[in-house]
Amino acid sequence: MRVLYTGDQDFESQFGRLRAPLLPEQLLFERRQEMAAVEETISRVRRDGDRALCELTQRFDNANLTPEQIRVDRSVLTKAADDLEPELRSAIELSIANVRRYQEHLKVWPNLGIVRPGVELRTRYRPINRVGVYVPGGSAPLFSTLIMTAVPAQVAGVRQIGVASPPRYSGQVHPVMLGVCGLLGIDEVYQVGGAQAIAAMALGTETIQPVDKILGPGNTYVQLAKKAVFGIVDVESFAGQTEIVVIADETAQARFVAADMIGQAEHAPGSALLLTPSRELAQRVTGQIDVLLQRSARSEATRKCLDESSAIVVTESLDEAVALSNRIAPEHLSVQTKDPDAVAQRCENAGAIFVGAFTSEAVGDYVAGPSHVLPTGGTARFFSPLNVMDFMRHTSVIKYDRSALRRVYPALEAMTQVEQLPGHLLSATVRLED
Repeated sequence: MRVLYTGDQDFESQFGRLRAPLLPEQLLFERRQEMAAVEETISRVRRDGDRALCELTQRFDNANLTPEQIRVDRSVLTKAADDLEPELRSAIELSIANVRRYQEHLKVWPNLGIVRPGVELRTRYRPINRVGVYVPGGSAPLFSTLIMTAVPAQVAGVRQIGVASPPRYSGQVHPVMLGVCGLLGIDEVYQVGGAQAIAAMALGTETIQPVDKILGPGNTYVQLAKKAVFGIVDVESFAGQTEIVVIADETAQARFVAADMIGQAEHAPGSALLLTPSRELAQRVTGQIDVLLQRSARSEATRKCLDESSAIVVTESLDEAVALSNRIAPEHLSVQTKDPDAVAQRCENAGAIFVGAFTSEAVGDYVAGPSHVLPTGGTARFFSPLNVMDFMRHTSVIKYDRSALRRVYPALEAMTQVEQLPGHLLSATVRLED
């Protein structure tokens, strides 16, 4: 595993090359061939609807579907929930309960407003009507993503939630995914994946009604499709490669740090960075990675990600490690230092911060409560984790009486004259005439 030193003369160039593939610029500006394919897919779905979905599903997922099979029957979802193994079902129910409890705590109906003589100004909140959740699926279904997106939407009061997932498990959506839909009370599930699923949820087909917002991770084609339909619908983000940054000092347990790095790299693609002022810890972590990889069933793919898109960065000080982390703005940030709370307080840019040696990133992925849908590729500088309020729309409500309108009339007159919009002023003038 590569080790970089911030004191080296060529550190910035080395670090820049390491980070470049994770940044959104590559996804949004350098994937022209993939974007052309996505645009063609969207055009086909827009033109041919369900027929295009069936043809593209056969081509990309090797599953033969008729239009009648695109939507999963409700009885299948109920049976899938009933068939979940008791231990797994209990774990899923714990996750759902924790996420629901946390999101309910976040749900606010702020009474934002100003009331003064003749004037009322308020903000009114309402849930989005219809949401589409895309969940990648194969032999290993990412059902936790369904929980982390659908539950906040339900807490917000979203009435209709549609789920799309590719039929890659024996020609159907993975039964665990179907079972989680059943437990969540979601009965609108579509066996469609890729860019065609995003197009169908945004534009609608004979079977799939268009939604108002699309969420969920996916490959390059899925993310480019979300970019293409943004503006027709809302999207939560353009998700890039998943990543973790660990800030650690000489007090950290090397095997804990190594395990966290392995856990993120095994997404394949996944990136892991250790920022530490301790050269001795850097050496111990390198050794522990080699030891712990022997316990991983995905060691080959994980090792490749650790070698190609991960690194240990030895900094001059802990302060420099914090500053570098804030510059990176990582999706996941683990703080394993002598005083992790103090260090975490200084970390300004991160999707989620895991404080202390025993706060495994896995608890955030599955059971803690905050959604694991987080900003990637440095976008934590301006994006935030998904939560219940992302499913709320707010509307400005403005109310003036005649006397209040008269008080602001001189300002309206002055401003509309400069902008040469006399009709705007007229809308106020006629209201003040006897």
